[in-house]
This record gives sequence, C-alpha cells and structure tokens, in this order.
Amino acid sequence: MSDEFDHKGEEVDEEPNAPEERPFEWPEPEWARQSQAEEPTHEPYPRDPYSNDPYASDPYTQQPYSHQPYSDDPFPRDLYESTIPPRRSRDPLARLFPGLPHNVRVTLDWILTIAGAILIVLALKQWVVNPYRIPSSSMEPTLNCAKGPAFPGCLGDSSDRVLACRICLRFSAPSRGDIIVFNTPDKAAADCGEGGTFVKRVIGLPGDTVQEDDNGFISIKSPGAKEFVRLKEPYLSASRRLADSQHFGQTWKVPEGEYFMMGDNRPESCDSRAWGAVPRNKLIGTVFFVYWPPDRIGFR
Repeated sequence: MSDEFDHKGEEVDEEPNAPEERPFEWPEPEWARQSQAEEPTHEPYPRDPYSNDPYASDPYTQQPYSHQPYSDDPFPRDLYESTIPPRRSRDPLARLFPGLPHNVRVTLDWILTIAGAILIVLALKQWVVNPYRIPSSSMEPTLNCAKGPAFPGCLGDSSDRVLACRICLRFSAPSRGDIIVFNTPDKAAADCGEGGTFVKRVIGLPGDTVQEDDNGFISIKSPGAKEFVRLKEPYLSASRRLADSQHFGQTWKVPEGEYFMMGDNRPESCDSRAWGAVPRNKLIGTVFFVYWPPDRIGFR
C-alpha cells in the first residue's frame, strides 16, 4: 500500500511552516514603559506591626508612628482621666466648704433657701407689694367685707384680700379716683373711734376745693378754676349717696401736699369729711388687685 493511503483521513496543515498568529494587543504607552524601566530610588516606609496601613510612618515628617501594643481595655482609665479636666461642682457650698460632709451641706442648703425666701417676701411686702384685708363696709360694693352681726353693711361671704402697690407711690403721685391704703391722722381715732390703716378713694387733690351739695353730689374746683365741676362717680349708687345727709352743703379746702379721702359707701364711711385730709407721707400704696375670694378676683 502507498503512503497516500496511510495519511488519508488525517488533517494536514495547508502551510506547515507558517508562524503562529498572536491575538491583537494595543500598543503600550510611552509613560508606562518608562515607569516600568525606572527602579525605586528610596526605601519603603517602615511598617508598624499594629497597623493595617502599608505606610506606617507620617507622610509629612517621615517619622514612624509610635503605637503602643493593645491592652485588654481599649479605653484605659489613665488615658481619658489625663485628658478630661476635672468637673467643677455646681453646689456653691461644696466649692466654699470642700471638706464639709454631704448631709451637713444639704441641711445648710435648706436653711439658707428658706431664710432667703423669707427675706425676699419681707422685702416685697416692705417696698413693692403688700396684701391687706378689708375689715369694714366703708368701700362697699367696690371692696367687700364679711357680713355678720357685727358688720350689717357688709355684702361678702368673706372679706376681700387686696394687693397694694407700695412702690408705685414712690414714682408718681396718686390720681383722683385711685383707691389708697394709708395710715390715718391722729384725729381719725378720736372722731371715728378707731385709727390705724384705712382704705379709701382719692376725691380731692392738693389745692382742690371739695363741695357736697344737698343731693350728695361731689363737685371739685381745681386750683385756678373759676367754677366747680361735678365729679363723675359711677361706683356710687343713688341710694347710698342720698343716705348720707349729715354732710350735705359742706365745703372743704384741701391743703397742699395732702389728699381728700372718701369711702364709696358714704353713710358707713368715716373719712376726710370728718377728720380732714391725709398728708402725702402717710400714704402706703395703691390698691390694684383683689386676689381673694376666687369669685372676686380682678383688678380694681
């Protein structure tokens, strides 16, 4: 048999001596060939065995980091106590007396707090606002007193409690129509049978001339005025005005520096018509608020 028969069925290359073809590749840029050709001229940064950073030294100072080996406590007490400043106590007694026991400081704190509150209340009563109780019916129905056998003219179930502004009179003089708390002149105790602290309404100002006609109406002639002007008194009812007939037709001159006081309940009021005007230095405060009983709360 011939050789042709032996090789029949085998694949034969058309060009047995042709070179092997390689896949297509993009040409490598010039800068990449240069970077591969250059060798590093410096040693790599020293590594820290406790850091995952391949460059364990400071890139700016070229100094290696000084890491301490890890301990069991990631936040040791000496580390944060050395960095946090000691907190100052908010207790003033602890700062003033650092060696004082805690129980003694608490007791002393309560004593000082109560004493301070008492001093503040006393200061307010002496110079700012003072409470008063209405004991008589001279200012009915504006200010009520507790009704009972001893006080037949009172209308309230309980006496009104009022606040008087003491500091107000230090900055301004009282106006006509204001309700004033004052210390009575000496003559009031003799004419009215009692003295002390009264509550009345300002009717006449210093220098005024006050006149009550035969119907109980009050007229005022101010300094320099030629005629009397009837005073408007919406707080006074006609029955109470006509019931006070003992002062009809009288006239009073108010001295300088003094104030003429009258009660709203004219027949039950012993006031300046009997014992004269009140000097400025005897005025205590201006009544501006009723705080008791609850159904009477309001400004006056």
